[in-house]
Amino acid sequence: MANDFVDSVMEKVIARNPGENEFHQAVREVAESIIPVIEKHPEFAKANIIDRIVEPERQIMFRVPWVDDQGQVHVNRGFRVQFNSAIGPYKGGLRFHPTVNLGIMKFLAFEQIFKNALTTLPMGGAKGGSDFDPKGKSDNEVMRFCQSFMNELYRYIGPDTDVPAGDIGVGAREIGFLFGQYKKIVNKFTGVLTGKGLEWGGSLVRKQATGYGLVYFVTRMLEQRGKDWKDLKVVISGSGNVAIYAAEKVQELGGKVIAMSDSNGYVVDEEGIKLDTVKRIKEIERGRIKEYAQEHPSAVYKEGWQGIWTVPCDVALPSATQNEIDADAANSLVKNGCIAVGEGANMPSTPEAIRIFLDNGVSFGPAKAANAGGVATSGLEMCQNSIRLSWSFEEVDKRLREIMDNIYKQCTETAQEYGKPGNLVVGANIAGFLKVAKAMMAQGVV
Repeated sequence: MANDFVDSVMEKVIARNPGENEFHQAVREVAESIIPVIEKHPEFAKANIIDRIVEPERQIMFRVPWVDDQGQVHVNRGFRVQFNSAIGPYKGGLRFHPTVNLGIMKFLAFEQIFKNALTTLPMGGAKGGSDFDPKGKSDNEVMRFCQSFMNELYRYIGPDTDVPAGDIGVGAREIGFLFGQYKKIVNKFTGVLTGKGLEWGGSLVRKQATGYGLVYFVTRMLEQRGKDWKDLKVVISGSGNVAIYAAEKVQELGGKVIAMSDSNGYVVDEEGIKLDTVKRIKEIERGRIKEYAQEHPSAVYKEGWQGIWTVPCDVALPSATQNEIDADAANSLVKNGCIAVGEGANMPSTPEAIRIFLDNGVSFGPAKAANAGGVATSGLEMCQNSIRLSWSFEEVDKRLREIMDNIYKQCTETAQEYGKPGNLVVGANIAGFLKVAKAMMAQGVV
């Protein structure tokens, strides 16, 4: 019955969404996890919840024309996939990167449904972005692109409809340009975007939230093993917001981050990564990680980011992109004594890699649970915007930690209840699915 169920779901999904491999992968993982739920709740099958939950409520694709500093006209594609609004307004980031396409957006939006449900905040799942690459562009070029992008997107978003945030390639600069154009078009100052500047409606901790939340979640995984961060060697892929602030919190808790990367290569510093240098290079100078090794003789730079998973470590925090850890990388981590993996990026481990971790007793925190801190704090920013108040750093950080602890508790208790103790992948998928499925049942066929 189990295989028949998954095969039936995947046959339809692949036929209706050909070539969208990341989306297929995300759906398969959820389908495999919820088999015992379908057996326990035949009403879900009768109401055809599965077919409805894997089909987006709305997919928007549009042209984004813009003019560079030389007067040359360029055209990019914009996307917004509003996947599910059963438990609240659509919520999910915007990604500006050359790899963006409809299939990637659907995979990310589908994952966002369950991630948002786990936070217990009232947020549906969505994702959007463009194949525009902000790297190498001037501030004025980025501004013109963002304004053109918002000229179309504004029709489909709003504080009670869809509240985008930032993601890869969309930081404070881009959010500012997007918000400015939205405000001009609709003539309203509302909480339509999160990740805003602190002076105009943003939330403290939002910048740090995904990285901090990841470490809070992995802290619970380590506690389950009777360990803390003290003296553990940690490898973190990426060097964006998630990676930088995960590293900051790891160091604060006594761990030693020894390697970080970007899309060109990675640095290893056995003395411990000097985070101030990384922040300056990546956040201020918008440079490359190899520049770190040029400043610190204790560090070694190597071309090719994939090699970072050959660096021996106790904890791995993949925080760069999807499917960055394959079976070979997972085997290397296991061989070198890694005891815990927490996913800071979205779906950074292949299904084969996840099986290797679980089969070898590695504590594994799946993305939809472990990296939910960013969207959780976005939800807190929405709350603050609604009541026109700002909370202190300590207050937001306290709420973030409580949310991550609660997500861990949901995952462990649900995995136990459905006969998979310790399997946080199954726990996260079932807990998120149940909340959304019950809301869909209550609202009828819409």
